[in-house]
Amino acid sequence: MTCQLAQINVARGRAPLEHPSMRDFVELLDAMNALADATPGFVWRLKTEEGDSTGIRAYDDPLVIVNMSVWSGIEALQDYVYKSSHKYVFRRRKDWFEEMTSPSLALWWIPAGQIPAVEDGKARLEILGKKGPTPDAFTFKETFPPPH
Repeated sequence: MTCQLAQINVARGRAPLEHPSMRDFVELLDAMNALADATPGFVWRLKTEEGDSTGIRAYDDPLVIVNMSVWSGIEALQDYVYKSSHKYVFRRRKDWFEEMTSPSLALWWIPAGQIPAVEDGKARLEILGKKGPTPDAFTFKETFPPPH
């Protein structure tokens, strides 16, 4: 079976996206999404008709935003997150988002061509929080190979 890497990350804003303190983050969204779309190994990302996922309410808390995407593998996602201009946004995350007490990122393997649902991503975050990294939900710090 050929697999691809799915990821979910969630963050709780320090303020609503409309607040002036969130302006820099909001202004960077289109560029970061376009960069992801153009990155080698990118397959899919969660988005509304507006082009991003900030309008999707996966949790009751309106300050929590969700992002999901699918990649050809771990290296492609790592290149985007840590080696592209996205690293600027990643470094500034504490300016815009609160520290999470539960996992905010989960990675898992899916069959190529499958698109994960938000509920599946939320379940992967729960698995990671309960069991730690496993082949069902892991992090960049402790990865697992795709199933054979």
